[in-house]
Amino acid sequence: MPSDSDMMPARALWITAPRHCELRSEGVAPRHDLVRIHAQFSGISRGTEGLVFHGRVPETEYERMRGPNQAGNLPFPVKYGYAMVGTTDEGRSVFCLHPHQNVFQLPSEALATLPQALPPERAVLAANMETALNVVWDAGVAPGDRVNVFGAGVVGLLVAHLVSRIPGVDLRVVEISGGRMQVAAALGLEIGTPLENADIAINASGADAALTAAIETLGNEGRVVEASWYGDRRATIPLGGAFHSRRLSIISSQVGAVAPSHRVRWPYRRRLCKALELLCDPRLDALISGETAFDDLAEVYGDIIDDAATLCHRIRY
Repeated sequence: MPSDSDMMPARALWITAPRHCELRSEGVAPRHDLVRIHAQFSGISRGTEGLVFHGRVPETEYERMRGPNQAGNLPFPVKYGYAMVGTTDEGRSVFCLHPHQNVFQLPSEALATLPQALPPERAVLAANMETALNVVWDAGVAPGDRVNVFGAGVVGLLVAHLVSRIPGVDLRVVEISGGRMQVAAALGLEIGTPLENADIAINASGADAALTAAIETLGNEGRVVEASWYGDRRATIPLGGAFHSRRLSIISSQVGAVAPSHRVRWPYRRRLCKALELLCDPRLDALISGETAFDDLAEVYGDIIDDAATLCHRIRY
């Protein structure tokens, strides 16, 4: 058993109560079967981390919402987060799912090497891109489809970015924030009122008003993909009127399971490696809305979470 002198000093962000967090020091015991990673950057996933920070994860979801390599238990105290880029002792740049922490260890199979063309600063988007890829698979977008994407947050913009690359697709991003409209425009996406008689509508806004609009824009037998998670909030869904006679459908999409259309052939690692490859487009730097030094994170974490202008906020170690 390692002695105290063998322990590697580390610091990590802990959420200790609703809207309260702190940097805690801890020791990491060296193990020969694990790889040591020195953090370079991590990304704040505002949607999910915001629900954890505000204590809005339902008790029924504590285990399902348990993050990879999380310490502590929901609701509090908990070490949470899952978008980490670091280097191994040998100098290899890797992405992994780990909370905000400056030094840690993981099994080698939990690490994905960054493509040579992907800067580590952008690689913090990998978990979001993996989610977006899963949403597109769940949506089943085909060439020529008419698609509305509601919400220009990180996931919504990445979904729209992927959909826009499918030949012949007519795509519209629906967003009310002027700042996010500018980011969508920087990605070459068309923003405006939703297309009528859409084949597919994807809601990534976290707002049930957008879910209602998504349903209303569909053509007969169209499909809504709900990519938002509402935590302990209830969403109002208009299932009256012509919903049934038009044979509309609503499906959920969540990154915890690979989409059924790909599950047999795509293990999690293959999906993550593809997400990293898809991040090699330099235009996606527009999704990084700010950066904070790790030493200052506890002081500003709440402000980052609460700021509606936040897309992906990067932490520099």
